[in-house]
Amino acid sequence: MKSLKIFFVLAILMASAIFTLISATPSEEELFLMAETQEKEATSLRGTSRFLAQKDSRAVKTCDKYPLVCDAKGSAGPHCCQKKCVNLTTDRLNCGKCGKKCGYSKICCQGKCVSPMSNEKHCGSCGNNCKKGSFCVYGMCSYA
Repeated sequence: MKSLKIFFVLAILMASAIFTLISATPSEEELFLMAETQEKEATSLRGTSRFLAQKDSRAVKTCDKYPLVCDAKGSAGPHCCQKKCVNLTTDRLNCGKCGKKCGYSKICCQGKCVSPMSNEKHCGSCGNNCKKGSFCVYGMCSYA
């Protein structure tokens, strides 16, 4: 019976010690940090969410400031148009030069806007040349 009382007393002491550790008053340093974050949150009515407060660790390098970005492996192309790497020989929005858009149903082949439905040199796709005596109809080479 005496050992049971000692066990309960120890359990109560341990519970109270854990409770005081959890609910301890913050130190001066923690109070300073909390005040600093509250000042930052005061700039917005809603505060700052953790998602928006995170800073992107990787810097975005655009080709207008870093032209060699377009030469990197996996780049969309070697040319820079409107801060984006493009290939002027195949890009429909920048065909041959920056900002030159190919019309509807046209594609960019070798820097020129062509109609793959009727162009003998680019029938159906770029570089698909119809043989002599045939012509391009609806993107397919056919004979007369």
